[in-house]
Amino acid sequence: MEDASKSNQSNIWSAVAYELSRVRRNRREVNVCRINKYTGDGDVVVVPGKVLGDGILSHKVEVAAYRFTAGAQKKIEGAGGKTMTISELLKRNPKGSKIKLMG
Repeated sequence: MEDASKSNQSNIWSAVAYELSRVRRNRREVNVCRINKYTGDGDVVVVPGKVLGDGILSHKVEVAAYRFTAGAQKKIEGAGGKTMTISELLKRNPKGSKIKLMG
């Protein structure tokens, strides 16, 4: 990710790489209700940590994360959204444009 950040001049990937380099117990955890609160329909979100299933998602959103709980993945896909790994999002959007960093 650090290489992608330098070659594409994208600060979001260096921020994600920094967050993922932290100790596992200090990584971010984001509930579905927080994603619902701070995103709109069709937004793309990256969570450098774990997505938890607490809350309700009322719109379609694409979420890339290090890990998902089964409940979170079910709620995101049930709302018409998509779950993916961070590396899949990096391949799809190497410039990091229109991506929200949550945590």
